[in-house]
Amino acid sequence: MKLMFISDIHGSYTWAKRAIETYQEEKADKLIILGDILYHGPRNDLPDGYNCKRVIALLNPLKKDIIAVRGNCDSEVDQMVLDFPMRSDYALYDVDGHHFFLTHGHLYNEDQLPLLNDNDILVYGHFHKPIAKKKDNIYIINPSSISLPKEGTNSYAIYENHRIVIKDFNQNIVKEITLE
Repeated sequence: MKLMFISDIHGSYTWAKRAIETYQEEKADKLIILGDILYHGPRNDLPDGYNCKRVIALLNPLKKDIIAVRGNCDSEVDQMVLDFPMRSDYALYDVDGHHFFLTHGHLYNEDQLPLLNDNDILVYGHFHKPIAKKKDNIYIINPSSISLPKEGTNSYAIYENHRIVIKDFNQNIVKEITLE
């Protein structure tokens, strides 16, 4: 099973399109969106190519491939236009014997951990910074923001064969970690 994680699209058609093209090139089985899908938020500048309607049209055809959680900039009205569920604060996903806790990061993050067991994987966005590390027997992953990164470049994460790699959109490895 191959998973692709993206976060913090913030309505950028430019970066959503690039992410979907990369998802298809990577031949991932699931696209996991960690919140802040459509709205840019009051603290952010408009991202490159801001066009929520085009982002909706791009994502909805992939509704069977998408697992999404709600970000702090997502609202009930967003669910009215998106064909996949995205209003839960977190989702759980098990693959290859690994337990993934998927969330946006404004409620749960490495400083506010949910109840996890040793070797579980917390995957979140929100902070727009790439992270791949193990802390106190929990894996901490943040793919960063695809549209408004605060550190480095626009990036995403791939899980495959017990390994998580964060890459920029030129396929350069930003961070990586092997899971036990």
